Amino acid sequence: MNDAQLQRYARHLLLDSIGVEGQQKLLKARVLIVGLGGLGSPAAIYLAAAGLGSLILADGDRVDLTNLQRQIVHQSQSVGLAKVVSASRHLQALNPDPKYLLLEQKLEAGALDDAVSRVDVVLDCSDNFATRHAINRACVRQGVALVSAAAIGQDGQCMVLNLPTADWACYHCVFPQDPAPVEVACASMGVFSPLTGMVGCMQAGLAIRVILQQPLAQELLLVDGRNMQTSSMRIARDPDCPVCSKL
Repeated sequence: MNDAQLQRYARHLLLDSIGVEGQQKLLKARVLIVGLGGLGSPAAIYLAAAGLGSLILADGDRVDLTNLQRQIVHQSQSVGLAKVVSASRHLQALNPDPKYLLLEQKLEAGALDDAVSRVDVVLDCSDNFATRHAINRACVRQGVALVSAAAIGQDGQCMVLNLPTADWACYHCVFPQDPAPVEVACASMGVFSPLTGMVGCMQAGLAIRVILQQPLAQELLLVDGRNMQTSSMRIARDPDCPVCSKL
């Protein structure tokens, strides 16, 4: 670390759980964020501020005025811009240290596997069941840890999946693809804006803990935005999971 980095990350260096060694790990880490909406916005901001070495930002959408109620990485003047461009401008202004790679596309098939293979951790900040399963399968194939989250209405959830060094559950173990649940979009049900900030920050925090190889419980973390309470439930790998059990 240079003198400027020692000053920028000074409050991390004071923590026994991070210190100089931990911050150096963060400066070398590579993270893929899929989706720069309500969850990806706060997650990207805090990971950039924490000094992650490389952030791959993936989103094929453009900023819409309705996004700004919760997608805090974007600003009013960004309406109409590609979300990856809008987000990168904010993050670069916040911290120019990380390398920002922009993927203005919906990651699918080979492109998804390629992006996942290049990182240490993936943050699934997408908003639909099919994409979550596709990201999960790619993480399982590539042996990459996944931090998955969702938020709708006033309910949110977050969990770490597919840790390659342990007998860890994948997304399919927790939420099997068949039968698929009925999906509800923010456009029809709405979402409480601070909830997305809370859950997105939890994703960033869990990703940092994965990078630092700190102890983690196999839990689904639940956030109730009505009363600002959190709870958790244990999750476990399904020995018969068609996605991860045959590895």
